[in-house]
Amino acid sequence: MVGDLTRGERLQIMLTSEEVAALDNWRFSRRMPSRAAAVRELLKRGLVAEGFTSADVGRRSSQFGVVNDAGEEKSNNGG
Repeated sequence: MVGDLTRGERLQIMLTSEEVAALDNWRFSRRMPSRAAAVRELLKRGLVAEGFTSADVGRRSSQFGVVNDAGEEKSNNGG
């Protein structure tokens, strides 16, 4: 749900000092309220740029491979 403020999943990442500086510079130039908000926005933009607009909730990780069972390439979004 877009704009949902109840986030049930936590993701912890490690960044280099250069990555943190780049993130903070990007965040401050856009007046983002937090690093978390900036990371969510960058993640959303990156996924959209790659052709992913939403996740298929309930799909198994095995369904996100590069080739399907017949040996044919899958499209970027797993289809």
